[in-house]
Amino acid sequence: MSRRFSFCAALTASMAIGLASPVSAQGTIKIGELNSYKSQPAFLDPYKKGWELAVEEINAKGGLLGKKLEIVSRDDGANPGDAVRVAEELITREGVNIITGTFLSHIGLAVTEFAGKKQVFFLAAEPLTDKITWSNGNRYTFRLRASTYMQVAMLMPDAVAAKKKRWALVYPNFEYGQSAAAAFKDMLKKAQPDVEFVTEQAPPLGKVDAGAVVQAIDDAKPDAIFNVLFGPDLAKFVREGNTRDVFKNRMVVSLLSGEPEYLDPLKDESPVGWVVTGYPWSEINTPEHKAFVDAYRKRWNDYPRLGSIVGYATMHSLAEGIKKAGSTDTEKMIAAFRGLKVDSPFGPFEYRPSDHQATMGAYVGKIAVKDGKGTMSDFKYVDGKDVLPGPEEVKKLRPAAP
Repeated sequence: MSRRFSFCAALTASMAIGLASPVSAQGTIKIGELNSYKSQPAFLDPYKKGWELAVEEINAKGGLLGKKLEIVSRDDGANPGDAVRVAEELITREGVNIITGTFLSHIGLAVTEFAGKKQVFFLAAEPLTDKITWSNGNRYTFRLRASTYMQVAMLMPDAVAAKKKRWALVYPNFEYGQSAAAAFKDMLKKAQPDVEFVTEQAPPLGKVDAGAVVQAIDDAKPDAIFNVLFGPDLAKFVREGNTRDVFKNRMVVSLLSGEPEYLDPLKDESPVGWVVTGYPWSEINTPEHKAFVDAYRKRWNDYPRLGSIVGYATMHSLAEGIKKAGSTDTEKMIAAFRGLKVDSPFGPFEYRPSDHQATMGAYVGKIAVKDGKGTMSDFKYVDGKDVLPGPEEVKKLRPAAP
């Protein structure tokens, strides 16, 4: 009897634990997040702080649907194959059915394809390639940040107004750089048919031979330069170009170069006068942005970078989508995100039903140096909706995605 009682008691306890586990799991809403944290820390360390702040705010207000929000984050190794493996593990081992993140464009494309095949909801936070929402888009994938097309279009008025005929292009030789250069050439050629592209320098990502690139540009004798390099590659390019006076008396139009992630390392070497997209965090005086900066500085004792904005807006987008859907069900999330309106430190934006692209914009201005650090002057905010093609054009750009 004693043994039978012990066995029954153990079985009852085991059943109780088995029953309790799902109840515990049901107390949270889990989202899987993957990114190239080890290889791209300049952008992704602030990005992580941004989304962690957002999660803390969401949970402090009661969470989502009466549950706490939990993020399961993994490094994707900056490799498409590893990223797909990590995404698969987040779904099968962690039990998530919403994934988000990615930084590099070719990684974002790999996860976009994975999401389409596995029919899992994916919010691409940062990768800029237009293919994510257009030619390679699918019904399961949405994208937050302004794409290469959008940011090039934001720079185009200044490039056209300069009326420079001979242009040099320099860009990292992977999907983001290639698509940015292609968009720039296409838009400028349409606006200025007599333009000439006298040289294209496309070094491997993270392996720029700045001296050789700068010399090749100078030898081509361009009137202006379009630059797409970022991170350490940008710093090497700027320093070598400054040393050789390659930028002197030449207009430079540059994607992303006004972001503090990339200006901070240059300090007073920042190339004054370049026309850029970026984030002049200390100069923006809107109420919603000031509130974000105050909260961020209080939490992290640091100032925000653009990555901070992206991470913060990513998690608040997912929170708004889950609240609107009333669930994390994939089909309900897709329906909720089509036309979803979100408030952000940059102001309100929405996810377009036509191509799943968010209309969050970017700041355009000129690089300046203030107090020994790079910043932006003469800047303005360009709303994403003002530089995106309409629904009929999207049908041509996104033929395979319902």
